[in-house]
Amino acid sequence: MADELHVATLNLRNIADRWGERLPLLLADMAVLQPDLIGLQECVFAAQQDRILGAAGEGRYASRRGWANRPEYGNAILGREPLVLGEGDRLELRRGRSALRVPVSLPSGTTLDFVVTHLHHEIDDAAVRAEQSTAVIAWLGSFSGPLVVVGDFNADPTEPTYGIMLDAGFRSAAVEANGAEPPVTWPSGIQAPGMDVDGEPSCLDYIWLRGPITADSCRLAFDRPAVDDPTLFPSDHFGLSARVRISG
Repeated sequence: MADELHVATLNLRNIADRWGERLPLLLADMAVLQPDLIGLQECVFAAQQDRILGAAGEGRYASRRGWANRPEYGNAILGREPLVLGEGDRLELRRGRSALRVPVSLPSGTTLDFVVTHLHHEIDDAAVRAEQSTAVIAWLGSFSGPLVVVGDFNADPTEPTYGIMLDAGFRSAAVEANGAEPPVTWPSGIQAPGMDVDGEPSCLDYIWLRGPITADSCRLAFDRPAVDDPTLFPSDHFGLSARVRISG
């Protein structure tokens, strides 16, 4: 029996960039999307951002957290019932970054490892991102079961990090489903005081697959502006959403 899952990723942009105005957009999109698994980056645990999103729709979500740089902030994974999330494992990366891995028990009895990470952001530090992605791959080892790694890699497809993931046997869900990465996942188009303006628009966010798992579809998510304000988006990044199939 094959398991079919809806997986997603989103950089929340912490509580910056008009958070109070962005929150209703995030809740509305999450209520409709209702993924089985979603990896969140720049999640402020002190503000309960992961739990607020998990309560947006009909699904019941459990959350696992992996702090980065400080205990009240980092990456989170939300899993929708009937999936069962294990306790997970955190990897410390340089420059205040980390990765979080959570084993997920699927209805068929298969275990999938779901990983979320957020790599270093400074434009000229491609070598740091390459080191971080290499560390994540070494941490995951030779695990041969279904594996999904999501997040904001802050690296476009021309950077070494992208090639490092490919060389380690990972496949992009977007490429597998659509033949190419989306042209842009950052910036979304939000206009806000203190917004990040470093770098050219590009694809920085990914859903990576390895093992007996394939992507049936992949699309942007959390990508709609407010109806009455074209400068207001759910985040400064677009999210990604993929339908994947796990071989029995």
